[in-house]
Amino acid sequence: MKFPTFEIEDPDINVSSLIDMVFLLLSYFIVSASLVRSEADLGIRLPGMLAQAQTVDMADEQIIEIRDTGRVVLNGLEYDSPDSTELPQLVQVLTRYRLASEAARAEPMITLQPDDKARHQRVVDVMNACARAGIKNVTFAAGGG
Repeated sequence: MKFPTFEIEDPDINVSSLIDMVFLLLSYFIVSASLVRSEADLGIRLPGMLAQAQTVDMADEQIIEIRDTGRVVLNGLEYDSPDSTELPQLVQVLTRYRLASEAARAEPMITLQPDDKARHQRVVDVMNACARAGIKNVTFAAGGG
């Protein structure tokens, strides 16, 4: 007895409708997905300076005298030794002055009043101290004496 032989054909799958459906689902999820906020966009308020309850009267400017001996005088007080080039005490006082001025919403201003016989390097040292303290508004007074 002879059995009939059937040829088995490979089934063909129509992929075009499957691709269309994938693109439709992809576009649906892209449109409907909510955007995730990055950490930089979060509204976080860090503690800062408190507003002044009453106004503080501050001098508009501070005058730094540079004597011919190399001594640096601010508000009648002498800071650092004449040999110090870094002037750490002056930088500390000027930093506090800058912070107090910013809290009072004023521009910190420094006027340098060097003696006529003061060394130029000492004037540069005081200007560097102002820069380290973050004070940018530095002027010179004429006629240091």
